[in-house]
Amino acid sequence: MARVVVTLKIMPDDVDVDLDALLEHIRKIIPEGTDIRATEIAPVAFGLKALRMNIAREESMGGTEDVESAISSLEGVAQVEVERVSRM
Repeated sequence: MARVVVTLKIMPDDVDVDLDALLEHIRKIIPEGTDIRATEIAPVAFGLKALRMNIAREESMGGTEDVESAISSLEGVAQVEVERVSRM
């Protein structure tokens, strides 16, 4: 089976959310078998910034619903969006 790389855009619910701390929480709750690759903090508008990250996992694990729901359950997260999915 191939591995897939997924780019996620995580929007905080407020401009005051510490995105570095949020990333550390995500690292702790991300489902097993999912590897966080690259991360970046990208400006959106009016001082709001989004956390963008690439995750990699086996294609056989299915979609990204488990990752999205785990991240969405964290305090300070308003939205999780899949921007891109590609095979390695």
